[in-house]
Amino acid sequence: MSVIVAQSLHIFGLRSRVANNVCYFDEQIIIYPSGNSCVKYHLEQKWQKFIPGSEKSQGMLALAMSPSRRYLAISETVQEKPTITIYELSSVPCKKRKVLSVFDFPVQEFVSLAFSPDSKYLVAQTGPPESNLAYWMWEKQRTMAIVKADIQNNPVYQVSFNPQDNTQVCITGNGIFKLFRYTEGTLKQTNFQRGEPQNYLSHAWLTEDKVMVGTDTGKLFLFESGDLRWETSIECKERPSEVEKDELAHESESLIEFPTASSPDLSSEMLCEAVGQQQASLPQISAIAAYSKGFACSAGPGVVLLFEKTEEKEGYRENREIRIPQDQRTSDPNQSDKQDVMCMCFSPSEETLLISTNKNQLYIFTMSSTEIIKGEPAHFEYLNFPLHSAAITGLDICIRKPLVATCSLDRSVRIWNYETNTLDLYKEYQEEAYAVSLHPTGLYVLAGFSDKLRLMNLLIDDIRTFKDFTVRGCRECTFSNGGHLFAAVNGNVIHIYSTTSFENVNNLKGHNGKVRSVIWSADDNKLISCGTDGAVYEWSLLTGKRESECVLKSCSYSGVAISPDAKIIFAVGSDQTLKEISDSSILCEVPTFDVTYTAIVVSHSGRMVFTGTSMGTIRSMKYPLPVHKEFNEYQAHAGPVTKMSITCDDQFLLTVSEDGCLLIWKVYDKEGRGLKREKEVGYADEVLITKTDMEEKTQVMLELKTRVEELKMENEYQLRLKDMNYNEKMKELTEKFIQEMESLKTKNQVLKAEKEKQELQYQEQLSELMEKQSREVQDLESGNNQKLLLEYEKYQELQVKSQRMQEEYEKQLHDMEETKNQALEELTEYYEAKLHEKTTLLEEAQDDARQQLQEFEETKKQIEEDEDREIQEIKIKYERRLREERESNLRLKGETGIMRKKFNSLQKEIEERSNDIETMRMEQQKLQSVIKSLEKDILGLKREIQERDETIQDKEKRIYDLKKKNQELEKFKFVLDYKIKELKKQIEPRENDIKAMKEQIQEMEGELERFHQQNMQLELNITELRQKLKATDREMHKEQQKERDMEALVKRFKTDLHNCVGFIQEPKKLKEGIRELYSKYVQQADMVEIVGVDTDLQQEYTRQREHLERNLATLKKKVVKESEIHRADNVRIMQFLPVNCCPVPVC
Repeated sequence: MSVIVAQSLHIFGLRSRVANNVCYFDEQIIIYPSGNSCVKYHLEQKWQKFIPGSEKSQGMLALAMSPSRRYLAISETVQEKPTITIYELSSVPCKKRKVLSVFDFPVQEFVSLAFSPDSKYLVAQTGPPESNLAYWMWEKQRTMAIVKADIQNNPVYQVSFNPQDNTQVCITGNGIFKLFRYTEGTLKQTNFQRGEPQNYLSHAWLTEDKVMVGTDTGKLFLFESGDLRWETSIECKERPSEVEKDELAHESESLIEFPTASSPDLSSEMLCEAVGQQQASLPQISAIAAYSKGFACSAGPGVVLLFEKTEEKEGYRENREIRIPQDQRTSDPNQSDKQDVMCMCFSPSEETLLISTNKNQLYIFTMSSTEIIKGEPAHFEYLNFPLHSAAITGLDICIRKPLVATCSLDRSVRIWNYETNTLDLYKEYQEEAYAVSLHPTGLYVLAGFSDKLRLMNLLIDDIRTFKDFTVRGCRECTFSNGGHLFAAVNGNVIHIYSTTSFENVNNLKGHNGKVRSVIWSADDNKLISCGTDGAVYEWSLLTGKRESECVLKSCSYSGVAISPDAKIIFAVGSDQTLKEISDSSILCEVPTFDVTYTAIVVSHSGRMVFTGTSMGTIRSMKYPLPVHKEFNEYQAHAGPVTKMSITCDDQFLLTVSEDGCLLIWKVYDKEGRGLKREKEVGYADEVLITKTDMEEKTQVMLELKTRVEELKMENEYQLRLKDMNYNEKMKELTEKFIQEMESLKTKNQVLKAEKEKQELQYQEQLSELMEKQSREVQDLESGNNQKLLLEYEKYQELQVKSQRMQEEYEKQLHDMEETKNQALEELTEYYEAKLHEKTTLLEEAQDDARQQLQEFEETKKQIEEDEDREIQEIKIKYERRLREERESNLRLKGETGIMRKKFNSLQKEIEERSNDIETMRMEQQKLQSVIKSLEKDILGLKREIQERDETIQDKEKRIYDLKKKNQELEKFKFVLDYKIKELKKQIEPRENDIKAMKEQIQEMEGELERFHQQNMQLELNITELRQKLKATDREMHKEQQKERDMEALVKRFKTDLHNCVGFIQEPKKLKEGIRELYSKYVQQADMVEIVGVDTDLQQEYTRQREHLERNLATLKKKVVKESEIHRADNVRIMQFLPVNCCPVPVC
């Protein structure tokens, strides 16, 4: 094993194709698949813990979390064989509890998994063509039942358990909705489909007998016990902005005449396209999640709907719509939210909703915001930040900042921070990005697109292009270590550009195939390149020519690296070897053991080499390179590793892959040498910002300041006005309340007089009632005394009976106890005998196992000893022969001319002997394989012993449980006796409660009478208020009549004015007409009102005018001062100008 260790720290990415790919472990921790492992992520503290996938895994297919949140099941394909691994999440780190890899039924892959409510059983659905549904008791690896879910090879999407029943299972797929129940060792279907089959994409259990199912045509079906109870259809909803655009489009389209369906211009193809568009507009319900109030479901791209249960028996109504927000940093913001929801889940407390999309994004939504802001549209938020949604093609780091740049086929360039594990910048473009390189300062980035090469500034909040280069389809680009040059690859030509002057300094031509990797030496004097033509070239940048070359046409190189001293080149390619090249020759080739290396990187200390494989794993090895299998291999990605990079201090390793994930590793050296390099200078904090941005921001700040001042003035003015209004209202209200208080005082005096009269009447009635009650009490006492005597006699008889009954029950109890004790003794003797038998059997089995182990060890030792002896004998034998041959060769050297024929014959004999040696080596390898198979058998026997130990422990647990049950029964008997005594005691206090309740009833009746009086008073108030209402209605009618009269007068005035305008050419008639209008419509009372109004307006106008005049005066003073300053500046400039300069001719 290698002493170089890499530990995964953080990963950026998500695998959206894994079924059920998001789940909550607790309120703050979520689990999701990323790369070739599952990630436990804390939402607040932002840390990650990894659950690595199986070795040689080809990727995860499905996840399942147990209802107890203790176990996690992962479906994988390992070496083209399906496996299910169950992890125990409560242990730290997470441990493998069981691995299900041997199945007694045909299976290619498991597409969906689910745990039972008590987490003891696991159900798994296989993909077509088998489509088997398997039911396990997973802890004992026992298959309980298998059933073929579908015969027509339709895909099955989801399987789940009834949340309250271990025996009921539901599956959905294309034309498949089936409920199964486990009975008598088989899974039997309990429902039968009716109507047309639908493509059921998802389902969720709402209760123990209700299942909500969604289809690809936007329909929701509610099934209860397999029967359809309720259904609804969802329409594809557009954003409000899109709806407005569509309305405008329809208005513009309404002006154009379209041909009718019967016309020859409208073809059948157009009709088919219209139908296809209509079907495409139907939302697909790809995910459903239930919660306490109802359920949430996806409703097409970027939309999730919340449904709540209505007061009706089976109905649900749409309560809220939540959308994925548009991302303004993308190339097309209108399409950025068009993402299909793949999975959704609620937190245990139902405070948050988490979703994953088909573009590898995670979004979160807080449910409390639905209640607070019900009027505004709800939107999801990124869980952290947007991730790559396609294969990552480029990776690079810088020296002065802890930044990582990546580019991807999703047309984006992203800048990450590996110290804070955050995304600093990102931007999407119209073209796919193939390569990226960061300037050593971390202030510029170089990106190769399909149409051009762009050099961009990394601003504080944007990535802005400032220079384009005509390098099409640039698949590889890199800055020099000094940053003054950069290399860009175009097909088989490498262009060298200057970073400062942007000139094409050199063009390196020589490769016959595409260049796949380029790297600079530490001093920037050399450039090493490799390509698909099998060539590795070392270029000198001073001469622009090749210094050395190594061509191997049978190999297509994918990656190249160089040692810090620039003497050794490391290259990897399609021939499954790691080559060490120096001075145009291959020094050594290290085999990769049936894996293709796709990327390579060497540490700056030169002691560590890291490689990425086509299987997505990372290998770390020590330099000099090991010949044997001396390296550490780590499960990293779910696709081939595309790029690797190591930081300048050799502390962090960064890897990217075709699965769209960026993984950060911490590098350790067990020997502790060469890694702890202290940085002389810390990371730079400087950022770029353009002058225009700064000016805009300062301008915005100034505008905001002026706006704040204006608002302050306005607010002060409004506050004064409000204070005046409120003071007037206060005066009016105080006057009203004083009047009401006086009226209430008079009413109070009247009510007091009435109250005194009623008190006298009640006292008279009370005295009469008291006399009646005393008479009735005497009669009742005499009658009750006679009844008590009779009841006492009955009580004595019953007491005698109860004593007899008690004696009989005591006898029966004594008999029952004796029979129970006898039965217990018999059971204990029986089980003790059984235990003795089992222990003897166990001891015998252990003795057999020990003997077998001893025999295996002895045979193993004998075989090893025999092999060692044979090898030594063969060595001695052939060494002797070699010595003899050498001696004979020495003798016969002088007789070369005569004995050539004998020499040739001896040469042939030596070749035959070497062949014999090779055959012996082959036999040795075979014997080693036999030893390995025997070791595997020993391991199998050890496992059997462990399983038997587990069965013995289970039986001991059963005996212990039976003893516990016996103790519980005795306790139950004691509790029942105690309850009988308590019930007898509870009879007396209940009679006291009855008396208290009667007194409460009397008090309630008194309160009722008070409420009646209050009601009478309230009715009087209502009548008064109605009278006031009528008076206000009359006033309102009068005002309406006035308004109508005024409207009629205005109409008449308009007509007269229109007639008067007809005399516009005759001034005399016009003047007479206007005088008539004035005498007719203007009265003295109106003039008074107008004058009163005009005075108020005049005062306000004068006040505003004075304020504006003051402002104007101050502004004039400022202008005068500024003009004087400018004049002084101009005079100063004119004095500095040379006296002898010739005057400028005036045109």
